[in-house]
Amino acid sequence: MKSMGIRSIFVAAFVLLLAGRPSETNAGTLTNLHSFIGSDGYCPVGALVQGSDGNFYGTTAGGGANSLGNVFSISPSGTLTNLYSFSGPPNDGSHPHSSLVPGNDGNFYGTAYSGGASNAGIVFRISPSGSFTNLWSFTGGNDGAYPQAGLVQGNDGNFYGTTYSGGDSNAGTVFRISPSASFTNLWSFTGGSDGANPEAGLAQGTDGDFYGTTARGATSNAGSVFRISPSGTLTTLYSFSGGSDGTAPWAGLLQGSDGNFYGTTAGGTGTVFRISPSGSFTNLYSFQGTDGSNPSAGLVQGIDGAFYGTTRFGGAASDGTVFRLIVPLSPPPNQISGIWLDGTNIVITIPSIAGEIYQLQSRESLVDGDWSNVADACVSNSIGGSLTLTDFGAASQAQRFYRFGITP
Repeated sequence: MKSMGIRSIFVAAFVLLLAGRPSETNAGTLTNLHSFIGSDGYCPVGALVQGSDGNFYGTTAGGGANSLGNVFSISPSGTLTNLYSFSGPPNDGSHPHSSLVPGNDGNFYGTAYSGGASNAGIVFRISPSGSFTNLWSFTGGNDGAYPQAGLVQGNDGNFYGTTYSGGDSNAGTVFRISPSASFTNLWSFTGGSDGANPEAGLAQGTDGDFYGTTARGATSNAGSVFRISPSGTLTTLYSFSGGSDGTAPWAGLLQGSDGNFYGTTAGGTGTVFRISPSGSFTNLYSFQGTDGSNPSAGLVQGIDGAFYGTTRFGGAASDGTVFRLIVPLSPPPNQISGIWLDGTNIVITIPSIAGEIYQLQSRESLVDGDWSNVADACVSNSIGGSLTLTDFGAASQAQRFYRFGITP
């Protein structure tokens, strides 16, 4: 049986590649699809999202009909449509700083940093044709104020987000809002051990909980990483010290294919870090300036398993870098931990992450031939820890090579 459906093969490697401005010989082909002129918006801060219609949707922090920002769509060929111009308080929002998120209902959901009834920001819904609904106006009180980040739609269909300030201690909040505008304040940060002032949004883990960062607060006032359940139980997983581990994580987290979360810190010269769902922290890389500094955005994992990101400053011209970071998918260790003969069978033990599906693969030669899935050596919903896989009848082979991977 040929190899099928392996999402991630474990390989131990550590390489860092950084690139500044491309040279003329290796530059890609860039097409300017649209230049904003103010009346159609200016300063698009958030990234684009692609709708099911193939068009891209985004926001601008300023400009538009009222100079308070807008929502737009743009076709792949560059035809821009201004879907909505914000008018500010008290009717709607102003100055959206984040990306939109496509909802399961075909609409887009987002936040505006200010505006609304109390000029403390809003949550809104907008259809691909521009039909706009103000779902919630923050009051600056218990519900929060100034949502700087966008939303994430949870498995339950509700949307989850953060506010930079407001809440019981004016240190920010985590909130939930339904598509029908039912609002719940899940957590008010105190500025103490739980952190303060989340600048980034949330990521829902495979365990159903949400993971995020605060830019300030916690033990050393250098920010934190936290986990919060959909019902509002918050756990501080890590408090940054401001030392070699970094300070001020401005960006959100990404769950890697190994089940751990990856992020960056922007303070000092910046770092890239890994943290497990239980809070085991590893500083993967500390920027030195010549290789980049102050990463303020999050990471993306490529199909090659590496992590890609940007730094605001540093590099050859001190104008920032684009980098790739390849790290061992660890913990757990990314190697077979044991192998032995059991009669006519070969028994193999590997490390595993709870909830993942593991497939053992084999081949007779490392020079040629395809990797094949070993029959009856696939384990669904691992409980974590050491995992035993058996290749039945394989002891009769002259030689056999093995690897294991996580399936989709």
